[in-house]
Amino acid sequence: MPVPRRFDRRLPERDQTRINDRIRVPEVRLVGDDGKQIGVVKTAEALAYAQERDLDLVEVAPDARPPVCRVLDYSKYKYEQAQKLKAARKHQQQITIREIKFRPKIAQNDYDTKKGHVTRFLMGKDKVKVTIMFRGREVTHPERGTALLEKLAGELSEIAVVEQTPLQDGRNMTMMLGPSKSVLAAGEEHHADADAKPAKKYEREDPAEFEEPEDLADLEESEDALEADADAGAEEPAAPSGEASAPSTNGKAKPAATNGRAKSAKAPKEPAEASSAVE
Repeated sequence: MPVPRRFDRRLPERDQTRINDRIRVPEVRLVGDDGKQIGVVKTAEALAYAQERDLDLVEVAPDARPPVCRVLDYSKYKYEQAQKLKAARKHQQQITIREIKFRPKIAQNDYDTKKGHVTRFLMGKDKVKVTIMFRGREVTHPERGTALLEKLAGELSEIAVVEQTPLQDGRNMTMMLGPSKSVLAAGEEHHADADAKPAKKYEREDPAEFEEPEDLADLEESEDALEADADAGAEEPAAPSGEASAPSTNGKAKPAATNGRAKSAKAPKEPAEASSAVE
């Protein structure tokens, strides 16, 4: 179990590559910054040669006699080595072995369920160790376990290859299945597509190919027409103050409210003088 970092009292690992003043041998085989061999020289001369070019003297082959040293930029050298290690680790396939156990008298539903697990493991490019467990006198009938394993291998022949034939070890019988070439090839294509997809994310469209949508152009034309109508209405002269302005009806005549009955006209009242004369 790894020790948590805050409780780890071990000293940090030191870079074991010897550079510049850490090279203690009397003479070295020097390689220039252009890759050409200069020959066997004194260590002090090799260090002065590197300092003249503002570079480092790095021991690249310490087991050679004399050790081989190269003039280069050590920081850049370390970065390149880290990138190579990262690329090698990225393309390295990590093999995981999964195990699933059967019984000789397994029911069909349980068999189908465990077969689905084996299929999932194989599609994940993992190896599967299939184990048949015998109990009691079942061990006297190993042919049942062999038949069950062969049946499983036959049904998964499209995605699996048998790497180890059924082998009995005590009360257990094991068989090793590995992913087929078609499954491995499909996984490599998937990783290749995933690596190529982010490159399309930052592609910019050509501004010359961009066309304005028709709906936006129609909207701008309608806005211009409304502004022109508003300007024309503001320029019309106002009506004279002596004339009563007609109520606005928005172009439609408003019918009189009758409430369902015809409104009768009232007769004008007669003057009071006429009534007194009759009397």
